[in-house]
Amino acid sequence: MIRSLRKTLPLLGLAGSVSLFSLMALADETQPGLSPSPPILTDTAEPSFHDVPLASVAEPNSQDVAQDVTLPEPAPVTIHAADLVAPAPVLDIPLPDTESALAAIRRDWLRVAVEDRLKDDVALRELRLSKTDRDALSAVYAASAEPLIWVRDGAWSPAAKAVVARLKAADEDGLVSLDYALPDPGLSKEATPAQWAHADLRLTASVIRYARDARGGRIELSRISPLITAKLDLPKPDEVLSRLASAPDADAALASYNPPHPAYRALRSELARLRADRPSQPTVRLPRGPILRVGMQDPRVPLIRAHFNLPQTDSDQTLYDERVATAVAAFQKTKGLPTNGVLNAQTVAALSSQPRAVMESEVISNMERWRWLPADLGARHIMVNVPEYRLRLVENGETVHETRVIVGKEQSQTPIFSEDMKYLVVNPSWTLPPSILKKEFLPALANDPNYAARKGYKVIRNGNRISVQQPPGERNALGLIKFMFPNDHAVYLHDTPNRTLFAAGKRAFSHGCVRVEQPFQLAEEILGQDDKWSEAKLRGLVGKGERYVHLRRPLPVHLTYFTLSVDEHGALKSFDDLYGFDRKVRAALGLAS
Repeated sequence: MIRSLRKTLPLLGLAGSVSLFSLMALADETQPGLSPSPPILTDTAEPSFHDVPLASVAEPNSQDVAQDVTLPEPAPVTIHAADLVAPAPVLDIPLPDTESALAAIRRDWLRVAVEDRLKDDVALRELRLSKTDRDALSAVYAASAEPLIWVRDGAWSPAAKAVVARLKAADEDGLVSLDYALPDPGLSKEATPAQWAHADLRLTASVIRYARDARGGRIELSRISPLITAKLDLPKPDEVLSRLASAPDADAALASYNPPHPAYRALRSELARLRADRPSQPTVRLPRGPILRVGMQDPRVPLIRAHFNLPQTDSDQTLYDERVATAVAAFQKTKGLPTNGVLNAQTVAALSSQPRAVMESEVISNMERWRWLPADLGARHIMVNVPEYRLRLVENGETVHETRVIVGKEQSQTPIFSEDMKYLVVNPSWTLPPSILKKEFLPALANDPNYAARKGYKVIRNGNRISVQQPPGERNALGLIKFMFPNDHAVYLHDTPNRTLFAAGKRAFSHGCVRVEQPFQLAEEILGQDDKWSEAKLRGLVGKGERYVHLRRPLPVHLTYFTLSVDEHGALKSFDDLYGFDRKVRAALGLAS
């Protein structure tokens, strides 16, 4: 800091007889009880400014500078005309701007306080920032024209107040407002640089976390299922701060990280309606947290107090005291749980187990899965909703083609992801994937040596390894056409020789691929716009060997999993939780089930 001030002072015109310590002495003279004499310091023992209030760095009082000094009467002097010479020129040298100098010192103190905070590993854990985030934020703060992002002239900026309002309203989007720590709104110019730096970084960390949560960062998708491989677009700290800094409305800019899709907004409205119709004794919605016992402190305790109508006390409202534990034990008794007064996962689930709370949790769970999708689905795209057994081709927000589909069995589930369709294959051959080869083909071949011939399979041996291929034709498991969007799961949309299965209400029969009813109609819808491919022209290729038809532009395909949707009439429609993903998402978010 001393070195920083030494660099600052010459730039401000404070040179010569105005030393660093004389400037510090001017600041000290404004504080009652402080000695105006500068301390004796060396470069190896720098003072710490982090805990000095910013308001203490002020201009010197004029009455302290002007002093009443009596001068002796001068002796008379006789001046002769011959002695007169031209006067020396007067140099117009501006006096240094003391207020500008002090403002520069304030900014230096704040920058150092921010740097120190970002270097503190304990502070990083408290702010829930990774070391990668720390490095990114350090660069952002260093490049900023102001030492703090959310503070101007010792007060919270309009942008800070706007994002705080959005964080407080996080529950409207199915998020949890308590997950986003807010700075002390009562900080004033009397606060120290360390306090302002901590508050500013705290708001920055909460804003970044909100943006990531809004884009699907709350859940590790692989823990729900390894077959959920959606590519989440989690924003980086500098991207978030840059976007908010350039936005005319920081509240709207932060809210825009939530999904923009109409179906998401419809579920959001449904959530608001459910909450508006709550009974007088609401269920408590507790965020995730540790097991609580008497004597522990936790930000969820005020919610529990409010739920049980416990009176306010003079003690810390976040304290899980005997009175709270007694109320919890009484509730546990009514639910047949061990009456130990400990707030564990079973008790939290019971507090949220009312039917209305369960419906809310289902809506929030489906809202969460919209976060797994890209913000831009594509002006023209295909959407397959696995639990609905339905495929829709959407163009500019309107469904232009809709059809029934067959999806994977519970033992061979259809994966959830997004990828681009690039070409179609008419008269496809089918190479059995390793899982089917091992689990089905080889055991069947062991029981019946003629199994491959009867099914029309061709066994190809390559040393000690074999592969099995089914040539094109009516009997081929892929039918007469398949739609290719290359992916790690080796699944696609395709025809099927077993078309009678489309008549079933629940159509989970495949090995993971999506079988399409009347696939040539879908192909015409996909290709006809650009290439004038008709269904008749495509069918004319049948029986002529594998034919590839490439799309002029890739077509996004989204394999999704929604158990709730709002139809065009505003009615809520529900579908079976086919693979249990909805239940797992609710559990991961700590929602009622």
